[in-house]
Amino acid sequence: MLSINPFVELSTFISPIAMQVFVLVMVALTVGGTVLDMIHKKNAKYFFENSNKLKKSATRHVPAGEKVAIIAKTLANDVATSAEFCGFKRRMAHLLGMYGTIIFWVTSVIMIFSYPTSTSTPVLYPVLWHIGAFMTCLGGYWFWFFLRVDVRSEGNPWNRIVMADLFVLALVSTSTFGLLWSFFQSINSVGLSSLFLFLFISSNVVLFGGVYWSKFAHMFYKPGAAIQKHLAEADGSRDFLPEPADKPKQYGLGIKRSEPQNY
Repeated sequence: MLSINPFVELSTFISPIAMQVFVLVMVALTVGGTVLDMIHKKNAKYFFENSNKLKKSATRHVPAGEKVAIIAKTLANDVATSAEFCGFKRRMAHLLGMYGTIIFWVTSVIMIFSYPTSTSTPVLYPVLWHIGAFMTCLGGYWFWFFLRVDVRSEGNPWNRIVMADLFVLALVSTSTFGLLWSFFQSINSVGLSSLFLFLFISSNVVLFGGVYWSKFAHMFYKPGAAIQKHLAEADGSRDFLPEPADKPKQYGLGIKRSEPQNY
């Protein structure tokens, strides 16, 4: 199962061109949904106006070389390692989901565009495809059942679903149905293989077609917000926040008695 390119058998009744067009349509839906989200929420306008305001309140000029270093450090630390999450569990679940999804998507594109009908697909790609899907499921289900703020900290039931959950549910569904489709295809179960293929395609449509209504577009804004935050710290504008206190507040040993449950 792990070494089989599932798209090869799919190409026997769906042409490679159709699969490639489907991928391009999903990319277009993602771009279109993100642009509509930016227009509706006016994110780009806010960042531009806020950046101009911060420049006026800056206390020092940041050289271009230092800006490049700050951006590189932000991408390597805040983005690549999800440093914004202080808790180990939330950070690990996010990293599993993020890197699993990237691996899953990249290998899907490679196999669909380069080896859609080839029985000699390099074994690395299908193995990584399955590993990426499994990582996404592990991180996604860990987050959904154990780490969600509204469940863990606010006492809501785990099966309560709101529009904001569309992204994570569609994401883990896509990976789950993809793994099940591959498994039943490998054991020649035509009926179940076809069922999970349909669910796999449908969940992809929901995931990429629902960008405007989900938190999908949010993943593109976070790196920009993190970069702006660190640049504001460097030039002294600090997002209009006061300087850190000389001495931290003393809470005493009582703060160490229990793990914080608020986010």
